[in-house]
Amino acid sequence: MNRRFFSPFLAVLMMLPLGAAAQGVYRDDIPPKDIPKAPVIAPGTALKPGDIFRDCEGCPEMVVVPAGLYVMGSKLHKSEQPVRIMRFKKPFAIGRFETTFEDWQACLDAGGCTHDPDDHSWGKVRKPVINVSHADVHAYAAWLSKITGKTYRLPSEAEWEYAARAGTKSNYWFGDLVGDNQVNCRECGSPWSGIGSAPIGSFAPNPWGLYDMHGNAFEWVEDCWHDNYEGAPKGPEAWIDGKCQFRVIRGGSWYYYSRMARSANRQKNPGAVKSYWLSFRLVRELP
Repeated sequence: MNRRFFSPFLAVLMMLPLGAAAQGVYRDDIPPKDIPKAPVIAPGTALKPGDIFRDCEGCPEMVVVPAGLYVMGSKLHKSEQPVRIMRFKKPFAIGRFETTFEDWQACLDAGGCTHDPDDHSWGKVRKPVINVSHADVHAYAAWLSKITGKTYRLPSEAEWEYAARAGTKSNYWFGDLVGDNQVNCRECGSPWSGIGSAPIGSFAPNPWGLYDMHGNAFEWVEDCWHDNYEGAPKGPEAWIDGKCQFRVIRGGSWYYYSRMARSANRQKNPGAVKSYWLSFRLVRELP
C-alpha cells in the first residue's frame, strides 16, 4: 500500500490536510550519535531493572523496566479516559530504541521476514524501520521469539504508556511543554521536524533509558482501537476483540504536532496500512 496513505480518521483528529507537505529538505548530513551497543547476554542471565541487553548479535537492544504502578490516561481527551491506576507486578523488557532497519535486515537475511520496507530515501543507518504493517511486525516478533527462545511481542497500550512515562506524570517525561529540539515532531525545533525521521538516539532518553518514546515515529501496539477505556481490561494486557481492523498507535511522529507525542495520547491506524511516519518497538517478556 502507498506509504503516503494515512487513516482519514487520523486526518480528522490531527486537523491536518491529507498529504501535507514536509517543511523542508531532509537533513542527511547529521551523523548519528555514537551510543555504545548493549552487550549480548548469555542464555539464562538473570536480569534486573535498568539492565540493557541483547539476546543475540542481530537482536534489538532492550531495557528492563521495573515493576510498579502509574495513572494511565489523562483528562485532556475523551479517548484517554477514564483515567485509572495500572499495576505491573513484575518487570519486563522493552526496546531501548525504535526497531531499526538493521534489526529488520537480520530477519530478512534469515528468511524470517519477507517484506523489505522502503526507507523513503532517508537512509537506513540507525534509522527506525518504517513502512511495516501490523502483520509484518508480528512476523518479525515471531522470528525473534524462535531464534532466541524468548517471547518477543508488541507492547500493550498499558505497557507502552508505562514505559513512556518512566515514573513521570507530565505530558512528556521532561515536563508539560515540548520545548525546543527535545522531540522530533512538526514545529518542534529539531533538524528533522516536519521533514522526516531522525537517527535513533538523537534526543535524550527518558529516566528509564528509553529513546524516542515521544515523536520521531508513531509506534504500533497490540491493542485493537476503542474510542476510550470504558470496558478495558483491568490489567495491563492488550485489549483485543472483534475484527480489529484498526490498531492503536502511540508516541507521535516527525509528521504531526507535539500534542500527538504526549505520553497519554492514543490514535488509530488500519493494521494493514504502512506509513513513512510509523514504526514500532517490542516487549521481551521476563521469567
